Amino acid sequence: MTRPAHQEQATTCGLLRAVSRTLGYEVAPEWRQAAAAAPRHAFLPDRVWLADGDAYELCDRRSEPERWLAAAYADAPVVTQINDGQEPEDAADRWPSCSASAPSIVVTMLDALELAPGTRVLEIGTGTGWTAALLAHRLGDANVTTIEVDPYLAARARATLGAAGYAPTVVCGDGRSGGPPGESYDRVVATCSLRRVPPAWIAQTRTGGMILAPWDNPWVCGGLLTLTVLAEGSAVGRFTPDSAFMLMRTQRQDVRLFRDVVHEDHQPVPSVTTLDPWAVADSCFETRFALGHRLGDLWHVWDHDPGVDGVVTRLWVAGTDGRSWAAVDWDGTEDTDRYAVWQHGPRRLWEEVEAAHRWWLDADRPAPTRLGLTVTSDGRHRAWLDTPENSWPLP
Repeated sequence: MTRPAHQEQATTCGLLRAVSRTLGYEVAPEWRQAAAAAPRHAFLPDRVWLADGDAYELCDRRSEPERWLAAAYADAPVVTQINDGQEPEDAADRWPSCSASAPSIVVTMLDALELAPGTRVLEIGTGTGWTAALLAHRLGDANVTTIEVDPYLAARARATLGAAGYAPTVVCGDGRSGGPPGESYDRVVATCSLRRVPPAWIAQTRTGGMILAPWDNPWVCGGLLTLTVLAEGSAVGRFTPDSAFMLMRTQRQDVRLFRDVVHEDHQPVPSVTTLDPWAVADSCFETRFALGHRLGDLWHVWDHDPGVDGVVTRLWVAGTDGRSWAAVDWDGTEDTDRYAVWQHGPRRLWEEVEAAHRWWLDADRPAPTRLGLTVTSDGRHRAWLDTPENSWPLP
């Protein structure tokens, strides 16, 4: 589908107006110019998947050109790959493995980089190549290096960038290892979320430079981490509540509740709690982010039909190592203040959750902007509240 240049300009202008409304301020002229020169639709594949509730529905440009174009110019993410490129037999088993991020979060992150002429940028997660194109338009090809772990996506992005007139350095490889050996950068920006900041990124970022990455703690996905690299080789910075991205492929953990954690021969220890499980696992994002920041390596899942007599809803809590678990049961009694608890393993996970909730209350319910992270040159992570001096190790 070829569209006249004036129609492309009109759709791009409409998208930028939508982005400005989302952000609450006008998109900067340099990014408006970049978006006009590198229109978003030119970087999307013909086959994309659009969210339909919890499912993902295929949209093919050849058979649904108007629907495809509407998705290309909406201020919303567009899934561009599912299941690491392997279409499942059952459409219900589709899960996103690559997407074009919502343009408003793209602009938010580009603004946060505080770029100037000559700034050298390393992007982790090329994806479609659109962000790399915007960076190359602003900074020049020589100042942009982008890394993609998926060989097919890397090759496609390289070709698409070339067709659009851009030639940043495109590397196919594991982004955890940083850019090409011997290179250094003023900015490292990730378009995938992290649970750990790779030491290679710190080593390749110049003193005073910035690392910008979406964050993912196992309790809740979300948050944007901005780190400044210090002279001694560590990095320190704070979170903001923006963004939710797919987890870096090489940091994925395939831990499943009933395959790896809970087994029939387990004999859990019973107890009772007065802490409402919804208060820690179904509360607002800011609350769950703070609790996850404190808990470090715990994740949870709801079971609203556990098949257990006298139990209407069960909250499962587990560690990422799969060695310990807790279950908190609600029997359906309205206005109850007591919940049955079952715990198994070397750690008492619900007691850890209760302690984190008390910390959150004592700290006056901290927002993400009060939370931060320090990463040492050897990869140790310390989470903190308000200042790096008030810290604890991140498991």
